[in-house]
This record gives sequence, structure tokens and C-alpha cells, in this order.
Amino acid sequence: MSAVTLSTHQHLSALRGAALLNLPDWSGVGRVNLDGLGLGALPEREAAPDLTVFSVYDNALTDVPDWVWTRRGLRTLNLSANQFRELPEALGDLRELRMLDLGHNELNALPDVFGGLGQLAFLYLSHNRLTGLPESLRHLSALTYLNVTDNALTRLPDWLGDLSALTELRLYGNPLEALPDSLGALGSLRELHVMNAQLTRLPDSLGGCGALEVLDLQGNALTELPDMLGQLFRLTTLNLRFNALTHVPDVLENLTALHTLDLRANELTTLPEGLTHLPALRKLDLRWNRIEQLPDAFDTLIARGCQVYL
Repeated sequence: MSAVTLSTHQHLSALRGAALLNLPDWSGVGRVNLDGLGLGALPEREAAPDLTVFSVYDNALTDVPDWVWTRRGLRTLNLSANQFRELPEALGDLRELRMLDLGHNELNALPDVFGGLGQLAFLYLSHNRLTGLPESLRHLSALTYLNVTDNALTRLPDWLGDLSALTELRLYGNPLEALPDSLGALGSLRELHVMNAQLTRLPDSLGGCGALEVLDLQGNALTELPDMLGQLFRLTTLNLRFNALTHVPDVLENLTALHTLDLRANELTTLPEGLTHLPALRKLDLRWNRIEQLPDAFDTLIARGCQVYL
């Protein structure tokens, strides 16, 4: 490609929104961005064969032109906040994808074609109508971020633990009653968000998530915590607000990196004194429990600057 052609290609790829929509010829466009235009359909213009970005976030689309699925060099595909009800199997041909956003659509299911998307690192599936996940997702060995929030998932597949590169997993807003034991195989996981589900217990295997730093379980129906939770030595934030806990296990005193512990709105009547020895604790929220008075040992926690809300 000549310097003049390259410069023109780069200029066209910088166009976006209405300016791009008004361009009669897209053959030199390597990045398509038509976000937030209220489009119900896309013009019959094909972008460059080496297209790398296709983003049509926040429109009213139910499909995209067939040529989109032939652009095998796509790295970013953003179809979020539209009205897609299904996707073609040709999605599986986009083997260079790094980021795929299908959130805020009307998808009941996904095509089982993810096995070849070995480069995919970020997958957004939030706010759809999904009741299950295709098994081919288990082969996404490069996936670091998975968001399936606000769907209709009642259970998660046992192969979830195969996603060994995951660092952030967002599951909240699903009617989940349990988490799979395979969760403990996610040794790289740093954040786990499962708020507003229907969990009544946590798997003992959770202790295997040794890299976990943030664990948010607000708004479930937990009555107890597994002792294996005490093995999460890197945990900095533990949110257990709005559950049904009647006691807190002594092993939480092992969480020496913990700086925020939220126990608000449970059924607690007392706390283990070992919590006062947590060296990094800066916030302890105990409101809306049945604790009338804290043990004297907690005076030292307050004296060193920890904010305790009772």
C-alpha cells in the first residue's frame, strides 16, 4: 500500500457517526463506528477487507449485513444495546476477535461456535435472556473478562473452571442458586461479582481462587460461609451485605490484606475478636444486624483508624 493510499485509509478510518454514515464509499474504511445513531438498518456499503473495528452500539438493529461476518481480521465487534434476537454461526469465523460485546440485546441463546475464537479476551453478554451458555465457550483460553450479568441463568456449567485466564467474572442479576465446584480452578481470578442472585451457600472450592482480591456477594441468601474462605490471602474487599448470616467464621482473621468488610443487613449477634487483628482493615460495616454492643477488643480497631459502622 502506497503512502498516499495509507494516509487516505487512515483518514477514512477516523470518520465516525453521521460523518461516516454520509460517506458514499466505505471501501477504504478500516474502522466502522456508528454508535448511538438510532439506526434500524445499515446502509448497503461494504467496508475495507482489512476491517478491524465494527461498532454499532446503541441503535435499533436486528441484524447486520452479511459482509460483516466475512471480515476475518476483526478485532473488536460491538453490537450492544440493539435488538438482536439471534446471531449467525458465521460469528465463529472471526478468529482474530479480541473484544466481543453482545450486551443489552434480546438474545435467548448463542450459537455454539466459540471454539475457534482463541484470541478473545473480553466477552460481554449482559442484559439478554440467556438461560444457558454454549459449551464451546470453554475453549476460550485467552478470556480474561466475562460478563453474563442480568440474564436468566439458574446454574453455571461445570466447565467454567476451564477458563483459566479469567481475571474478572461478573454473574450478578441471575437467579443462581449455587456456584460450580470448578470455580476453584480459576487461579488467576481477581474479581468475582455475584450480587442479587439466589445463592444459599458457597462452594468450599472457592478457597482455590488464591488471586482473588474482590468478592461481592451482596443480596443473596447466604446463612454461613465456608472455612476455606480464610485461604483468600489477597482479598481486599468482601461484600456480604443483605444476606442471612448468623455468624462469621474465625478464619476471616487470616485475610490480612482485607481493607473493606461489609456485613450490613444480616442476622449477626456477635463477631469473632480475631477480626480486630486484621492489619489492613479500614472499613467494617455492621449496620442492620442484631449486635447490641461490640466486644472491648474492637476498641483497638477503632483507635487505629478503622471506620466501624454499627
